[in-house]
Amino acid sequence: MTPSEERGEHNADKPGSIAVVGYAEQLKILADRCGVATSYEGWDKERKQVSEASLQHILGALGVPCDTADSIAQSLQDMDEKPWRRTLPPVLVVVEGSDHQIPVHVVHDTQVRVWVTTEQGDRVEVDQMDVWTEPRELDGVLIGRATFAVPPTLPTGWHSVHAEPEGATPALCSLVVTPKRLTTADKFASDQRWGLAAQLYSIRSRRSWGIGDLADLSDIAHIAGSVHGADFVLVNPLHAAQPQPPLERSPYLPTTRRFVNPLYIRVEDIPEAALLPETAHRQMHDYAAKYAKNNADPNRIRRNSVYRAKLQVLETIFRVPLSPHRRGSLDRYLTAQGNGLQEFATWCALIEKYGAASPKWRKSLRDPSGLAESKIKLADRIAFYSWLQWVCDEQLASAQQAALDAGMSIGIIHDLAVGVQQGGADAWVLGDALTTGVSVGAPPDAFNQQGQVWNQPPWHPWRLEEQGYVPFRDMLRTVLRRAGGLRIDHILGFFRLWWIPEGESAAAGTYVRFDHEALIGILVLEAQRAGAVVIGEDLGVFEPIVQDYLSARGVLGTSILWFEHGESAPIPPEEYRTLCLTSVNTHDLPPTAGYLAGEHIRLRAELGLLEQDEAIERADDARDREAILQLARDRRLLGDDADEEQTVDALHALIARSPSILLSVALADAVGERRIQNQPGTDETQYSNWSIPLADGEGRVVAVEDLIDNARFSRLVQALRPNPVGGRPVADQDGL
Repeated sequence: MTPSEERGEHNADKPGSIAVVGYAEQLKILADRCGVATSYEGWDKERKQVSEASLQHILGALGVPCDTADSIAQSLQDMDEKPWRRTLPPVLVVVEGSDHQIPVHVVHDTQVRVWVTTEQGDRVEVDQMDVWTEPRELDGVLIGRATFAVPPTLPTGWHSVHAEPEGATPALCSLVVTPKRLTTADKFASDQRWGLAAQLYSIRSRRSWGIGDLADLSDIAHIAGSVHGADFVLVNPLHAAQPQPPLERSPYLPTTRRFVNPLYIRVEDIPEAALLPETAHRQMHDYAAKYAKNNADPNRIRRNSVYRAKLQVLETIFRVPLSPHRRGSLDRYLTAQGNGLQEFATWCALIEKYGAASPKWRKSLRDPSGLAESKIKLADRIAFYSWLQWVCDEQLASAQQAALDAGMSIGIIHDLAVGVQQGGADAWVLGDALTTGVSVGAPPDAFNQQGQVWNQPPWHPWRLEEQGYVPFRDMLRTVLRRAGGLRIDHILGFFRLWWIPEGESAAAGTYVRFDHEALIGILVLEAQRAGAVVIGEDLGVFEPIVQDYLSARGVLGTSILWFEHGESAPIPPEEYRTLCLTSVNTHDLPPTAGYLAGEHIRLRAELGLLEQDEAIERADDARDREAILQLARDRRLLGDDADEEQTVDALHALIARSPSILLSVALADAVGERRIQNQPGTDETQYSNWSIPLADGEGRVVAVEDLIDNARFSRLVQALRPNPVGGRPVADQDGL
């Protein structure tokens, strides 16, 4: 018997099977119904077919049986019947003022009353529509569908739909009414703004402990806003890592995206630090003096030793009794963050006690809901980790206020990572809302020719929907709590995400589709409520719908000068998108000075990451780079004899010619740094990713205080000042 026959490929006469279709085609039909791509267009414009094994693995991760033709037929039947087996859908996400329907499934010819309870507690009656749908028989019972209209006058918010069938159990589902578009960026439409992009851990001040902290963020915001006229600071993800050293270096691989890494706390700024006993106070200052010596090291960031010392001091400060006012502030924070914070703090306490490798995580610690006794025993540690998040929240609030006080119109823009660690807090707390057995990543492309495996579990699209998108909403609310804006890393994942079977290379993956209207709608709703702008990092391979849809919903896109290419030439900056954040480079490339020198080619060649000959790669890169430089020359922004700094300035003057409402300047570019912060596709054994302290082109550390009168920074900012036709005239450039 052949493998195909074993799977039932020729069982077309069996009940429920798909007639006269082979197993491979049946598998593709099922995958398509589940939103799993069976083929895709690669970066080289060629059509790639997804292997049968990959489809089977990913469907299995989704919980869809597909081993045989009969199991596929049963899965398709279950998908067809699923909405008919429940009175209401799990959630409805709609756009305000639009026509939307509420499908209600009840025993045929049964009366049903439907109404909406708004977020404010008002009751709104719902009218039934004159829509006929043929009833279906399920398990010997005829089920009908009654269709009701979502009241178009409902305000935006999180409402609930109630259905009360005659003689049956009432049903309830969430109704999320989202804004048509996010309007927070509209005020910038007629006046281009710029800001800094900074990797906070890489920045040090005279008072930091060898690694940037939230007080440094406040000072950066003050200097950038009041001295240099910036309107925002875009900071790397500040998501929490492990509760105890050693820490994951990458800010894009956190344990949770909802809470903050206490590594960034400025311990001396906690009010209770001033009340420490003399010995503890002396210890705090001794640690500060010891680790401040690291501020002068341009080559190394000592995360683990710094965090270990901070935790010792934080433990002592935690024991200082709070005043009634401070206790009230903490209690309000704990109430606002609710069970989500409690579960995260519990995970931290358990990791501290048992370690991440304990077999207990596969048994007694597996289910967060069954740990009542452990929570009692670990109450003090849970309180400590909750308190740490309160301290982070207060210092984040101070940073945002410092930015606004400095005249910034936006303030701090936070960065939301794509996902979380496989064994992290979110993977434990959120349970089956995340998918196991697969990893998020990226397919091979021109810059990362082997693709990328990010070792992150994706949201399970159906289970997230079953939970009413509440985990997604709560994450957004916490991140937006102290933000003037939010950058969404790889927002393409809200439309489709590259899933890779566990243990396979990136090339073995495929795209899995998400309900982008629901995810973007909820994002827009929560950002509108927070008064925050949203920037989607929409780089890479994407479908034509993506950029148009984001723009229509008021979400900014992203343009990187080096990546803006047409069919045969770079796109002139005057043709860039308006609703966009435009910059010369990104954190996954070397700073501009390093890029001009070909550092990205040298490093990838050294690490064996190139798919073609290095000489060819350098020639292609030089050709593309020269085409960009010629754009600057054509606009009289760059002279033929320009030096490195003048070239960097000219490229920033070039992006200032774009109509993009926001411009981003990497702090590394502002001070002349050449080293790359992150080389995608590598780990810490290959390169010191996310561990390069900020320095200038000569390797000298640049401290926060140095930014006040940094001449190179000032000259680069001047390059962004538009003349009547945009950009900077040649007469304004030294030496041209």
